[in-house]
Amino acid sequence: MRNVKASSSKWIHDEFPDLASFAWQEGYGAFSVSKSAEADVRAYINHQKEHHRVRSFQEEFTAFLKAHEIPFDERYVFR
Repeated sequence: MRNVKASSSKWIHDEFPDLASFAWQEGYGAFSVSKSAEADVRAYINHQKEHHRVRSFQEEFTAFLKAHEIPFDERYVFR
C-alpha cells in the first residue's frame, strides 16, 4: 500500500499542479472483493455521491468494520 500511495501521489502532483496540497491520510485500509460481488461494488462506487448524502463515509466505514468484526480504535480511525 505504501508504494501505491507514493506512486499515486506523485502522479497526482505531476498531472494536476493545482493540487499541490494533496496528501493521502497517514493510514489506510485495504479490502478484497470477490468476483461475484464485482457488479455490486461497481454500482456502489457509481452511486457513492448520492449514498453519502444520507450516511457519511465515517458512519458507513465504522459500521462496515463492526459488521465484519474488524477490531479498531475509534481514536485512530479518522485522525
